[in-house]
Amino acid sequence: MEVKIRPWEMEDAYDLAAALNNKKVQDNLRDGIPYPFTVADADMYISSVLRAPKDSLYAWAITVDNKAVGSISVCRKDNIHRYTAEMGYYIAEPWWGKGICTIAVKEACNYIFKNTDIIRIFAEPFADNIASCRVLEKAGFVLEGTLRKNAVKNGKIMDMKLYALLCPVS
Repeated sequence: MEVKIRPWEMEDAYDLAAALNNKKVQDNLRDGIPYPFTVADADMYISSVLRAPKDSLYAWAITVDNKAVGSISVCRKDNIHRYTAEMGYYIAEPWWGKGICTIAVKEACNYIFKNTDIIRIFAEPFADNIASCRVLEKAGFVLEGTLRKNAVKNGKIMDMKLYALLCPVS
């Protein structure tokens, strides 16, 4: 099983739709993603990331044997936070628990720190998303705190964890 991240391709739309058209996956993501998630939605997403301004959004397909099974992105912040970026990711349910996200997170962070001037990457998983918190910890992120009552998802007030990884050389 070869796990890699690579730029999105329009041909990934069917795999992306299959991954995101799952309530269990969407329950751990931010709002704004249509459900059900269609191939047309996937086409729009892939088109938008392919034309995103250079150096503001880095978005990749997470692949297993070159088949898209998830997504990972790093979005640069602005103003005084311009050297900071937020990471988000998800993977299709059949691939949960296989270490794939950890590999993808490490690969994405290595790319960002080697190829950009970003010095800090952070992620904010829901506090009850133990699997996502574990991915970040295994990838070297440090828990900086709990953001209490930080979000409302599916009508429920949620805590979030704040994890960060700093560039090893700055």
